Amino acid sequence: MKPTSLDHVALWVAGRDSIADFASRHLGMHVIERTERFTLVGADARRGKLTLFEAEGPREPGALARVGLRVSDRAAARSELPAGTPEVFEIGDGLLVSLVEGRTDVEYDLDHVVLRSPDPDAAAEKWLDYGFEPAGPRRVQVGGAFLELHDGEPGDPERPLLNHLGVLVNEAAPAQELGVEVADVVDAPNTFAVFVWGPDRVKLEYVEHKPSFSLR
Repeated sequence: MKPTSLDHVALWVAGRDSIADFASRHLGMHVIERTERFTLVGADARRGKLTLFEAEGPREPGALARVGLRVSDRAAARSELPAGTPEVFEIGDGLLVSLVEGRTDVEYDLDHVVLRSPDPDAAAEKWLDYGFEPAGPRRVQVGGAFLELHDGEPGDPERPLLNHLGVLVNEAAPAQELGVEVADVVDAPNTFAVFVWGPDRVKLEYVEHKPSFSLR
């Protein structure tokens, strides 16, 4: 499997409407789709997005430490945030976000996700088996976006914040033959997806956009 991009970070949240509102008002995103179960927000439906699944609160961080968004002008992006916003800021339900300046085709695309791991070096090595590429110590990448592994105990929370990570692939079905534990297979109107259990029991979705994909 060779993922082409980090497509989305999916979360269980109690306040999906307030998070979507913050992202729309201050992070250059918009609501791409809203259903009874989830809200999809992003700057572009084909690039890095946040999927907000409705869930009971409060949520516990678990494996997820932070999400980084890439912008071409960090000072300009920070000027869109409420006055006094710290460098790493919460946008709801314990979801921490930071802004990273860099070359990007789409503003507020996913730059990185920081995950807690009891053994970051081993976890980074294992992520290579899932199609990620090396990007330095305790760091792997897919399509120019990164997973950073930090020392920490994700624990086994009853109400975790992280639902799964999603990577875009040309064809998702072969993920069922990787030799890793398959969690689910979902054939949806716009996508076909295979969910597997990754290192430290982080769920990973290999998602394929169907020719009928029409979200914006």
